[in-house]
Amino acid sequence: MYHFLNTPMPDKSTIEKAKKDKAEGKSASTQAGEFVHDEIEKIRKGKHGARSPQQAIAIGLSEARRAGVDLPAPKTGGEALKKKAAQDEKRGKSNKPVSAKRSRARVEALKKEPTNTVSSGALSKQAKKAAKKRSVTDRSKAAKKAARTKGPTQRSAAAKKAARTRARKNKSSIRKDHSFR
Repeated sequence: MYHFLNTPMPDKSTIEKAKKDKAEGKSASTQAGEFVHDEIEKIRKGKHGARSPQQAIAIGLSEARRAGVDLPAPKTGGEALKKKAAQDEKRGKSNKPVSAKRSRARVEALKKEPTNTVSSGALSKQAKKAAKKRSVTDRSKAAKKAARTKGPTQRSAAAKKAARTRARKNKSSIRKDHSFR
């Protein structure tokens, strides 16, 4: 169940997307992904900044938990991280209003942080680093599940995109080969 009245409001469109994901039976991490994406967009637009891509992701996940997405606490990480996740989850279940002063202070602090931390290069580096921590079996399982749950239209679109990417990469590697001759 979503409790959106007590959060430092994510965009209405984000809330709707998360609700739609839930109605479609998608996982909690997919629902939370909408909040992370929203956070990244806010930083790119310059509404505020973040110290690193990890901080942007953490803020998005925190917002998701506070909005009522049933996202479990991370298995790995320190006690402080698990405590914060539990605190956010508890806040998501209560109807207590957020302190305006505290919300304002949070945004003002984030405005002092850089906005280039969520560039496509920085996010790509973060994703690769996160993927490296997972086992080959785990990554393979995730890919197979993604292919299974996509459906024919989306699978076809993904295959076409992959073919375009391969063609582009092949083209650039051919250029590199010719530039040294």
